[in-house]
Amino acid sequence: METAPHPLVIRARRLAEDLLAPHAQRVDQDGVPVSHIDALRTSGLLGMSAPEAYGGAGAPDAVAREVQEILAGACCSTWFVQTQHHTPVRLLARSESPARERLLGPLATGAILSGIAYAHVRAFPRVLVRATARRGGRRFDGTVPWYTGWGLNDVMLLAGVGEDAEVVFAFADAREQPGLRPSPPMRLAALSAARTVSLELDGLWVPEDSVVLRVGQEEFARGDIPRSANTSPAVFGVAYAALRLLERAPEAERTAGALRLRLDEVRRRAYALADHPVPHEHMAERLALRTRAYDLMRAATTAAIVAGGGRTMDLGSAAQRLAREGMFLLVQGQTAPVRQAHLASLGTAPPP
Repeated sequence: METAPHPLVIRARRLAEDLLAPHAQRVDQDGVPVSHIDALRTSGLLGMSAPEAYGGAGAPDAVAREVQEILAGACCSTWFVQTQHHTPVRLLARSESPARERLLGPLATGAILSGIAYAHVRAFPRVLVRATARRGGRRFDGTVPWYTGWGLNDVMLLAGVGEDAEVVFAFADAREQPGLRPSPPMRLAALSAARTVSLELDGLWVPEDSVVLRVGQEEFARGDIPRSANTSPAVFGVAYAALRLLERAPEAERTAGALRLRLDEVRRRAYALADHPVPHEHMAERLALRTRAYDLMRAATTAAIVAGGGRTMDLGSAAQRLAREGMFLLVQGQTAPVRQAHLASLGTAPPP
């Protein structure tokens, strides 16, 4: 007997069907509008992983994954803006910093939206942003190459490398201010709509009570690498969206069915590993499933373009948008082990 969908999954489906999917083509060209963020704020989805004591839903990881799939399949640009929010929420929920009491409630309820600016610390030993102790706080200097949601986010979780290779995470206002200057919005092959900029930091000062984590770089990497080995729910969301398009073409029914069976199996195995209690175990299998999911996503979006024919070259084509979004997901959250495993699989694996 199937269990009833979680209320958050029902809300995500309603939001996807009523707002995100119908406007995804326009958003892809014009940018994520504030109205989409407002809809997310009122839906309760921004607090799905936050503690109930702070106004969140405290939903299980399985529910959060399904919500992320739904949102990514409906409008990947909107998904990418809001997915940044959940990492700061989870970090604050584990933190004993004074920032927890100040920020976790508003983040959990959606009163404020957070972005993230820390992927650059994965480049260590190359240091792109320094975080230096200064007069009761931290001074940040350097360049954040990618920051998504500029003009939509209220705050950002910013990271830099401090003394003794310590990674320092702190919250700062997501606005131009002394010591922080954004670039013009980037023009990207996919997800330009997500309002991505680079940030120049020249003496941005953040008070010590906004610092939420200080961790050695090696310890940070030990926790970050296993997380990145798991398959992103967005990969499945985009792949399933492409299969739904493919299923509308009568001549593609068998192709869609075969790809769906393979995707279902990879999804089942990938999520089982994501729930494994020891994140450092089964790393080779996690990476293999991630690359297999990439292969199937690429096959599904390619098939949707083939079935759609020449009209998919129009920028208004959903199949083309999904293919570009899939291309973006190939490198989103990429670490060196993920890149190496993917390249190796492309040189040896048979077609999906």
